[in-house]
Amino acid sequence: MARRALKLASWTSVALAASGVYLYSNKYLDPNDIGAVRVGRAVATTAVISYDYLTSLRSVPYGSEEYLQLRSEVHLRSARRLCELCCANRGTFIKVGQHLGALDYLLPQEYTSTLKIHDLFVSFDDTPLGAASLAQVHKAVLHDGRTVAVKVQHPKVQAQSSKDILLMEVLVLAVKQLFPEFEFMWLVDEAKKNLPLELDFLNEGRNAEKVAQMLKHFDFLKVPQIYWDLSTKRVLLMEFVDGGQVNDRDYMERNMIDVNEISRHLGKMYSEMIFVNGFVHCDPHPGNVLVRKHPDTGKAEIVLLDHGLYQVLTEEFRLDYCRLWQSLICTDMKRVKKYSQRLGAGDLYPLFACMLTARSWSSVSRGISETPVTATEDSEIRNNAATYLPQISQLLSHVPRQMLLIFKTNDLLRGIEAALGTRASASSFLNMSRCCIRALAAHKKKNARSCFRRTRISVGEAFSLWRISLRELVLRLEAWRLAHWVLALLCWLLPAPH
Repeated sequence: MARRALKLASWTSVALAASGVYLYSNKYLDPNDIGAVRVGRAVATTAVISYDYLTSLRSVPYGSEEYLQLRSEVHLRSARRLCELCCANRGTFIKVGQHLGALDYLLPQEYTSTLKIHDLFVSFDDTPLGAASLAQVHKAVLHDGRTVAVKVQHPKVQAQSSKDILLMEVLVLAVKQLFPEFEFMWLVDEAKKNLPLELDFLNEGRNAEKVAQMLKHFDFLKVPQIYWDLSTKRVLLMEFVDGGQVNDRDYMERNMIDVNEISRHLGKMYSEMIFVNGFVHCDPHPGNVLVRKHPDTGKAEIVLLDHGLYQVLTEEFRLDYCRLWQSLICTDMKRVKKYSQRLGAGDLYPLFACMLTARSWSSVSRGISETPVTATEDSEIRNNAATYLPQISQLLSHVPRQMLLIFKTNDLLRGIEAALGTRASASSFLNMSRCCIRALAAHKKKNARSCFRRTRISVGEAFSLWRISLRELVLRLEAWRLAHWVLALLCWLLPAPH
């Protein structure tokens, strides 16, 4: 039976390969692909499926319950591999997959249920909505009318990733021999750790569901639903959600979306992830953060995509990071030094604070919440970055690994704020302060041994949050009063015609 299944799988893959050859020899060749690659995918899939059948069923007694269970698992794995091949090669491969899915009288149920692509997609757009280094996304419509996004991993990424990392490691070691002051091995270490996670789309789906549950109290956040029964490690199906990129001010103006509101929502969302939960989406570039008007309520929404890369913060790191940001916002320089050093900055704590805030040391010393960002300061920081490159390299090699992705996330968020013109706003610091207060209070209450102590902590937390709300109210009144004065001045300068 195993040989029959092996033969069946092999002929199935050969049929797909033959279709690829036919495509290559005719005018329907995809300009973004070549026939040799398409055939190579099919041959590789055939080899993997064949090896799976030969090795998985070899040592199990034929006809036993264990054999039947194991055979079903191998059928399912093999069917999913064929399905991934169809999605990767597209065109005629998908047509052949549809035909194979209809052969209920010949193929095992695991194959037909997985390969019934015509039961899944009424339409499948071959042109990607977007393509990135690891995958591309297509728009499709299911038989029940739902519009979905189909994320398909590039076929060669898995095989090439380990070779690329090895090459990167060799190059970094060579550079270190020539320039001992440059420490970039942390870059290789991070790639080794994170790339396998990003290549596992099932892990991405789990991250998406976790963050959706974690931030469900934010009605402005939309995380597309994952369709698990149609997803594999290399193909991810999810709810299709349209919108404009978060840095597209023109899109927001056309759709009457308040830029400042979006910036506040983004700050709340990431403050909650970093300070309260310690589970951080680390790739918030504009293509992964969309904005839209909710189709039913008309309220502005943020759509968070691409959940492959998350950083899980340890409790010790998260609490020290909370205390550091509180110190930066309150301009408590002794505590800035203390918590920067606890996070691995050592004597380079002024540089660490500047990198964290993207502000000059003079602005950090005067108070980042009180001093607006200027073009001169930005220029100064850019010019100094090259001067302090050896120190920056040294610092990055000594801070906890968790900090590296936090730096990346902060830089991407600041880029969005700069595009929206909301960088270093008072409201963003207030939101950060709220989350820091809540996180530290929750930690203290968890370790409190008496009800009285927990009550005192709760009262202190409520008072601190009330002070922040009062400060926010004062800022809004000042903004309203300023707007009123500007309007009055305009009316006086430009009186209405009689």
